[in-house]
Amino acid sequence: MFLSAMIFTGCNQVNKSDNPLMNSYDAPFEVPPFEKIKAEHYMPAYLKGFAEQKKEIKAIIQNTDSPTFENTIKALEYSGQTLTTVSRIFGSINSANTNDTIQKIQKDLSPLLSRHRDDINLNDSLFQRVKNVYENRDKFTLTEEEKKVLEDTYKGFVRSGAALSAEDKDKLRKINEESSLLSVRFGENLLFETNGYKLVIEKKEDLSGLPEGVIAQAASMAKSLKLDGKWAFTLQVPSMTPFLQYSDRRDLREKLFTAYFMKGDNDNEHDTKKIVARLTNLRVERSHLLGYNSYADFALERNMAKTPAKVFEFLSQVWDAATPVAKAEAAEQQDVINREGGKFKVEPWDWWYYTEKIRQEKYSLSDEVTRPYFQIDNVIEGMFYVATRLYGLEFSKRTDIPKYHPDVKTFEVKRNGSHVGILMIDNYPRPSKRGGAWCGAFRGQSRDVNGKMVYPIVTMVTNSTPPTSDKPSLLTPYEAETLFHEFGHALHQLLSNSTYPGVSGTSVPRDFVELPSQIMEHWVFEPEVLKVYAKHYQTGEVIPADLVDKLEKSGKFNMGFTTIEYLAAALLDMEYHSLTKTEELDIRKFEKTAMDKYGLIPEIKPRYRSTYFNHIWGGGYSAGYYSYIWCEILDADAFQAFKETGDIFNKDVAAKFEKEILSKGGTRDPLDMYIAFRGKEPGIDALLNNRGLKKAK
Repeated sequence: MFLSAMIFTGCNQVNKSDNPLMNSYDAPFEVPPFEKIKAEHYMPAYLKGFAEQKKEIKAIIQNTDSPTFENTIKALEYSGQTLTTVSRIFGSINSANTNDTIQKIQKDLSPLLSRHRDDINLNDSLFQRVKNVYENRDKFTLTEEEKKVLEDTYKGFVRSGAALSAEDKDKLRKINEESSLLSVRFGENLLFETNGYKLVIEKKEDLSGLPEGVIAQAASMAKSLKLDGKWAFTLQVPSMTPFLQYSDRRDLREKLFTAYFMKGDNDNEHDTKKIVARLTNLRVERSHLLGYNSYADFALERNMAKTPAKVFEFLSQVWDAATPVAKAEAAEQQDVINREGGKFKVEPWDWWYYTEKIRQEKYSLSDEVTRPYFQIDNVIEGMFYVATRLYGLEFSKRTDIPKYHPDVKTFEVKRNGSHVGILMIDNYPRPSKRGGAWCGAFRGQSRDVNGKMVYPIVTMVTNSTPPTSDKPSLLTPYEAETLFHEFGHALHQLLSNSTYPGVSGTSVPRDFVELPSQIMEHWVFEPEVLKVYAKHYQTGEVIPADLVDKLEKSGKFNMGFTTIEYLAAALLDMEYHSLTKTEELDIRKFEKTAMDKYGLIPEIKPRYRSTYFNHIWGGGYSAGYYSYIWCEILDADAFQAFKETGDIFNKDVAAKFEKEILSKGGTRDPLDMYIAFRGKEPGIDALLNNRGLKKAK
């Protein structure tokens, strides 16, 4: 009743003519008019979108002609366009520039969206038409893309519960609605926990060991918090990691690391343990209703890996290769501690600090030495340079296009003078933005119902080191890699050349989607690329050859840690989603049991603990976090295709990669796409070599 009342009031607040979301967009390239969109516009626009799609679905069902691809599958593909547009805008803003009002709208919308999806997916009359087309598919003359769209549509209905009994459909609706609300709550709680902690330093002596740039960044953060004359460190990675790397104050490193590690696990009103436990059990119930042993069985069925057993086997292979390396790294750190007279055993909050010391001993290299050469605008120019050399793309900055936040930089992308799409880049942390980095789109590439090209509007969002009062944004090598990574996702969307929206761009299996992003990381530190963009922000001097050499030699440094902390999170994800029955879960105990099972060394913690693992509880990577390293098999092998020619910008290889992978979206099976590009299946050897690991005997 409350929701109905709220919705009714919302509808009366905004007339269609006053709602920019309900009118055509007159900005260049029909970019949404962000400066005109207010929070109160979203709910009426969503309701309009719901009503329009319901009407379109009703027309499909009531069509008296025999079901065909055209009058059923295509009609379904192009239904709900208003809803899609509004959802893309709202979802992007809620991730990158949210506030209390937006979060309240999301909470109110969540059950409505769940109900609307279920009204479509569980509609038996609609499903029977889809099923009829699928079962008679050989009678229709369909393109390869249309065959894939038909198969995806039919299987999507089945996997959504369309073939269930009325009683089980009702159970599924309740599970979906509750799950949707819990995911929203998880995200809200995590954002509060991340923003809710600051390590504030008042005495200058407590900054011992910190480089000047890190101190300046902390002073700038404190000033923004109205803590003038102090220094503040947050739980955002660009703020936290440098402190852990350089601070001589072990007690403060422990304090900051513990605050990060305990996000969502503080037994307060923003604790997420009960949400995690309930979501896990709901996913078990859902998988059982749909005929699967576990949620992992359900999720992986359409991925490249296919089965949980395959994922566990793969992750175990890499774990066994990386664990001895991580143990050796821990022992090396302990040696340094002992040599310096430390009377303690290395702990997780010591790892970054002593790793940094060893890095400088071995390579005379630190992030603070390289930062001046990775000014963010230059790194972006470096990305564009690579895309121009590979794919002939041109990037021009636009200041006449609406943007949702002042930090956003907007570029028009062209090829041979013709428009390809719009790219928006949003780089810096803020309280209104969730952590991490991602790529999305306000509009995906497709062709409209009449075959006219719909050009994409793509967003690249990171939480990179922000500028200070006297310095521009200067990145670590890892942050530079992150920019190139997200740019790879952006290229996947910008170079998409599909007809149907459901299979365009990044609409591919979860364990294939990281290939286009991760292959881009291979160009970041190539000397030929570095000399183009890695220039000192003050002098313009190109990064010296000795620094490039050190970067190359240190490329596999600390790889045991990097691999194990990631794998620990991937295995934790799989352990949750491989449960075959509901349980009274004690989250802390579950985590410990899972990590003990694989022998995680105490000096390393999982990259993500359950209580702040947004990828799997709110980000769509459930039983799929393994995808990053799975795709490394692909990206390491795919980059070899360039290296084998002796030219990392080989036009023929780039054209083939675009033709067989980037442009195809989800129009073919991913393994078929990869073989069409490479001529063979990839093996694990390239991955292990890429990380400096050896197969365990």
